[in-house]
Amino acid sequence: MKIDFSGQVALVTGAAGGIGRAVALALGQVGAKVLLVDIAKEAGLQTQSLIENIGGEAMFVQADVSDPEQVQNYVNTAMQTWGRIDIFMNNAAWQGEIHSLVDYPLEVFEKVMNINVRGVFLGLKYVLPIMIQQGKGAVVNTASLGSFLATRKLGPYTASKHAVMGLTKTAAIEVARKGIRVNAVCPGPVDTEMLRDIEASQATGSAEQLRAQRTASIPDGRYADPVEVANLMLYLASDLSSHITGQGIQINGGSNY
Repeated sequence: MKIDFSGQVALVTGAAGGIGRAVALALGQVGAKVLLVDIAKEAGLQTQSLIENIGGEAMFVQADVSDPEQVQNYVNTAMQTWGRIDIFMNNAAWQGEIHSLVDYPLEVFEKVMNINVRGVFLGLKYVLPIMIQQGKGAVVNTASLGSFLATRKLGPYTASKHAVMGLTKTAAIEVARKGIRVNAVCPGPVDTEMLRDIEASQATGSAEQLRAQRTASIPDGRYADPVEVANLMLYLASDLSSHITGQGIQINGGSNY
C-alpha cells in the first residue's frame, strides 16, 4: 500500500535541516501541505524551496519552539492557511554542549530543556486540541537512542530525550480514544550536522576516528541516513500503523540496546 497524504496538512518543527528537512521533503513528495517551523530562517526557507521545486506546497514560519506565543502563532498560521492539522512532526531539538554534569553550565542545561522538552510539550499542548476537535490526527515526536541509554558528557540531552518519551506515552494514553495516535522515533546515530558537532566535541583524537569506532559497533556498519528516519516517521503518521501508539520505535541498524 502506498502512503498518500494528499489533502492532509503536516506541521514539522526543526525543519531547516537534518531529520526535519528530510521528513518535510518526504511529506511534500506524498502530497501533504507542509508548514515548516524553525528558528533558522534562511535554512527554513531553503527547505520550503526544495519542496516547491518538487511540486509540493509548503510555508515557512520562523519560531522559537520554547516560546508559547510563537508556538501558538505557528499553529494558528497552519489553521488560517489550510484549516486543519493532520500530522505533527514534533522534531525540533538541540544537543547542547559537551560537559560532565558537575561542569555543565546551568544556562546551557536550561536551553537544552527549553528546546527539547518545553518545545515538545508546547507543541502537544497547542496541536492536540485541534486534532481532538477533528477526531483524527497523528503525532510523531523525535526522541533518541538517548531516550534509553546515557551518553557521557551529554547529560541534559539524555535527560531531555528521556522526557520526550514520557510525554509521548502520556499524550498517547490521553488521546487514544479520540482518534489520535502519538509515537516517537528513537534513532541511533544519524548522519546529520548535529551529530558531527557532537563528535567533534567528544573526540579525544580526530572526529573521523571516533566515527569509525562507533560505526564499527553498529551491526549493519553505518549511520542512518536522515531519509531513513523520515521514512519511519511517515509510516508512523500513516494509517499503515493504525494500531501503534505510545511507542518509541528504534532505528539503529540492528544494535541490541
